[in-house]
Amino acid sequence: MQGAGEQKRVRVLDPVERVTEVIFGLLMAMTFTGTISVATAGQEAERTMMIAALGCNLAWGLADGVMYVLRSVIERTRNHTLLTTLRSGADAATGQALIADALSPRLATAAGSDGLELLRQRLIDNPGLPLKTGLHLEDFKGALGVFLLVVLSTFPLVVPFLVLEETALAVRLSNLVGLCVLFIAGWILSKYAGAKPLFGAVALAVTGAVLIAAIIALGG
Repeated sequence: MQGAGEQKRVRVLDPVERVTEVIFGLLMAMTFTGTISVATAGQEAERTMMIAALGCNLAWGLADGVMYVLRSVIERTRNHTLLTTLRSGADAATGQALIADALSPRLATAAGSDGLELLRQRLIDNPGLPLKTGLHLEDFKGALGVFLLVVLSTFPLVVPFLVLEETALAVRLSNLVGLCVLFIAGWILSKYAGAKPLFGAVALAVTGAVLIAAIIALGG
């Protein structure tokens, strides 16, 4: 069970999923900070913006956390069904087809018939593989992590509104902070994928800049 728990904790901290959650929360918050300039400048407008951005990300984080739990349960149940079918006497061709369906098309093609058969035999012969379904503690830990990432991604964008009195300057500085976070996120994702970090960082930052420009053009 310890091995299963360690594997699950790795999933919770998976760079792609976690950075993606930050990007989602960041872009959602930027839709508020980018459009505040159409409102009446002043403390009340800034307060309204911050409450709206935080409330939106709270709702999104809650929904995304619930979806994380749902995905975990579905994936675990699917794996349970696969193992049960393999161990219930399914023939080799059926077992290989099920394993190929569980893998990405490229991995299944690369493995070939021999590789799929080796996987089938190891899955059948390994008694240590977990077969339990349902909710696990790690699911709720992962959901909490998702919730916190989405919500906390709001705060770097609202800091300029807390320290600056000029609304227009605060909006632009907030956008700049958002671009810096997107740059870092792109760097992390590209490095994780084995690509050139600088290229990925610039690409994601430019994409964010285009989104910000679109927000401003639409009334920001």
